[in-house]
Amino acid sequence: MIILESKRLLFRQHKLLDLESYCAMEMDAEVRRFVGGYPRSRGDAEHKFRHSLSEPPLDRLCVWATILKPAGPYVGRCGLYPHLGPGGKVVPAEAVLSFYIARAFWNQGLASEAAEAFVGFGWKDLHLSRIVATVEEGNSASVRILQKLGFNLIQTEPGLRTLLKFALINPNSNQHY
Repeated sequence: MIILESKRLLFRQHKLLDLESYCAMEMDAEVRRFVGGYPRSRGDAEHKFRHSLSEPPLDRLCVWATILKPAGPYVGRCGLYPHLGPGGKVVPAEAVLSFYIARAFWNQGLASEAAEAFVGFGWKDLHLSRIVATVEEGNSASVRILQKLGFNLIQTEPGLRTLLKFALINPNSNQHY
């Protein structure tokens, strides 16, 4: 099932045929540098992949397989997933933006295209009032993508890995933050 399309990308459920590309991305130290900080082992990557196949999306909130059109390669995984607030409860009308692209496809604007598509999807199809994103400090490419889309830095969370938290409010929302 295709959930969404952009000019060059389509977003669908993961399939077993995505396993090799998914694992290669998870095992790539450069890709994982700002997402967890270390590459996963093959076994851990396969476990994560198989676990993701068994989790049904909550109202289309999921990180989807990202495929280059027309029937091209798996280039990553992108989407919106439930925003969990204090105590682990889902925050209504909010989601977290995720864009995760394999290194072979960097510097082609695919992450920007995916992020823009999912922001539009969040507003038009899911009727979200706010989308948030977290980026590890130093990941300037992801910060630039968020800033181009109008996200604002709302919090810096210092620690072993300093995290920058961003938010974008739906311009048509009557929610106040």
